[in-house]
Amino acid sequence: MTSPSVIFTFLLAVLLSIPASATGKPKLTLDEFFNFVDFPSVQLSPDGNSVAITVERADWDQKIFRRDLWLYRDDGHGGGGLAQLTQSGHDSSPKWSPDGRWVAFLSGRKPASAQDGENSKDEEVSQLYLISPSGGEAFPITEGSEDIHSFDWSLDSQTLYFATRTPWTKSQKDEHEKEWKDVVRYRGDERGDEIFSISVADAIAHHQTAATQSSEDEKEVAGSPGAKALAQLTLRVDGLRVSPDGRKIALCTASVSERDEKIEEFEIYSLDLATASLQTPPRRVTHNEAEELDIRWAGDSRHVFFRVDLGSVEGKYKDTQDRLYWVDMETGETTRWASDFGGHIGTYNTLSTGGTLVVGQLGTEAQVYSAAGLSSPLARQPGWQGTYEEIATAAHSPRVAVVYSSYDKPTEVYLADRVDQLQQARPITAFNKLFTERDLPQAKPYRWTADDGTRVEGMLIYPPGKFEAKHLPMFVFIHGGPAEADGNHFEADWYKWDRLAATQGWLVFQPNYRGSAGYGDKFLMQIVPQIVSRPGKDILSGVDALVKDGIADPDHLTVGGYSYGGYMTNWLITQTTRFKAAVTGAGAVENVANWGNDDTTFDDAYFLGGRPWEAQARYHDEAAVFQIDKVRTPTLIVAGTDDIRVAVLENYLLDHALHSLGIPESLLLFPGEGHELDKNPWHEKIKVREELKWLEKYGR
Repeated sequence: MTSPSVIFTFLLAVLLSIPASATGKPKLTLDEFFNFVDFPSVQLSPDGNSVAITVERADWDQKIFRRDLWLYRDDGHGGGGLAQLTQSGHDSSPKWSPDGRWVAFLSGRKPASAQDGENSKDEEVSQLYLISPSGGEAFPITEGSEDIHSFDWSLDSQTLYFATRTPWTKSQKDEHEKEWKDVVRYRGDERGDEIFSISVADAIAHHQTAATQSSEDEKEVAGSPGAKALAQLTLRVDGLRVSPDGRKIALCTASVSERDEKIEEFEIYSLDLATASLQTPPRRVTHNEAEELDIRWAGDSRHVFFRVDLGSVEGKYKDTQDRLYWVDMETGETTRWASDFGGHIGTYNTLSTGGTLVVGQLGTEAQVYSAAGLSSPLARQPGWQGTYEEIATAAHSPRVAVVYSSYDKPTEVYLADRVDQLQQARPITAFNKLFTERDLPQAKPYRWTADDGTRVEGMLIYPPGKFEAKHLPMFVFIHGGPAEADGNHFEADWYKWDRLAATQGWLVFQPNYRGSAGYGDKFLMQIVPQIVSRPGKDILSGVDALVKDGIADPDHLTVGGYSYGGYMTNWLITQTTRFKAAVTGAGAVENVANWGNDDTTFDDAYFLGGRPWEAQARYHDEAAVFQIDKVRTPTLIVAGTDDIRVAVLENYLLDHALHSLGIPESLLLFPGEGHELDKNPWHEKIKVREELKWLEKYGR
């Protein structure tokens, strides 16, 4: 029989071998991780005293992601209160009326008249709603079967302008169904948008009286009694902004199919409200090879700001870091703002003083910068280390609202009295407080030298209680994009689950390889035309450096990523057998079918130096499938069945190839999901749960 003293000595040794948490906090669980709350949009009221916030979170019972509006009101004494403004679970994109009396927003909720009717199972359609910030029920001011794509207020708050697909009458719909049944005419069934105006007073009166102003047979799909059609386009309107003087509308267009196939479909147009008619199309202002987005008028009612994330304003198509421009709406002359800035410009906003605020990313930090004028350099505003995402300004107040996070500080919304007082900003939400009560991993940047001498940077995320420990099992977690970058920010979802991997004992290595944003245009563009081979060398050099430094255990290396990160994972397992496990999602393994099925085809052709028949050798050499016989790594594959960004066939192809070679593999398909996996939160949780299991099973 073993003596009690021996048992005690054994138990003591076991307890001493278990690393204690320095914080005394419990570790993060899978369920807690997926209750993270996100803030897709933040809007300051004109007087700066209230903030309308879109809050997104998982609803496990309904199997959806809820989007509701919340309202923060300042109490005038350095504090305030946060209250839920809407509760449908389908609300987003709030915009304050200039007089501050209303919040307009988009909602995919079913109107009361359709809750129990035969149309109650129709797909969600976003319509325009109004709600008073003082309380009360929201009500629709548009109705019908077509989404509202974009909208804006008039300066006097009396009119709302909106864009929707050119509406059909009921008889037009019936005639189309009679002729074509359920046949889809690819491209043939597409049609552009119409721009409408609607009187807010008329919309309120209609809501109050429930008056019917058109016959049932000829009721427009737009379904907006009193709405006036102003103009028609052959393109989709993805952005709509009314000029400060109320005379013009700036429109930002996109493909009606929502596929990036022709760069000339993405332009800025001007609509003169004094002469607007269905017979006179809006005037095209820009003529370039760039994809314009995120338009805003300058205070002079002549210039319109916009960002570019794909293509070039200055010449032939090329991808650089995101840039900020403005265009003279009279002459079409386009000028770049902040041309001296060497990093990536993300979200931005205009100031009542005439300048701009931008979020600029350099390396692993994303900070707030200001520019007083066109020729002014960007001036970094004093703020916390980390990442600023959204930034909202007020028409009649110096206040700013921001969404901020850092690696050890979960995402929340903050309010500052002035932009130069970001360090004194106070949090006005606490939806992610639970994360501060858990023993979170610690992180730091890591730098190494690639095979060609280029300095490359990434992030290291250590298991809780093991910061800067040595000889750790490592998971190489590759970001997508490719023009993204991992850095000092907080994210908890299906796409970025590094904290869960670290909590399970993995050192997580996030390389910002060639092609990543925040390191200059030259660094980003060196991915062309070596779309996977060049960044692949950067990543493997980083792994070598971590092993050489004694940080990573060479016998326990794993790899994974999604989208472009999946593309890179598929390539890397053909280049080395050192990875014991791989988890890959929505990543291409060849380039011809991927070009043909992708919805960003001109971007793919740019990366590979041409279309398939123009760069045949490159399409072959940069494809994992032609070297797939080298793979020895057990691989888990995930995909959405409705993905068109990286067609699901790429995942079937990888699975079939590995299966034929006898390599351990598994393919998980998520029904109804596109590239973003944003339909059902259970899909996200199951995805990451199984990826963690796979790493554990084969990686250790």
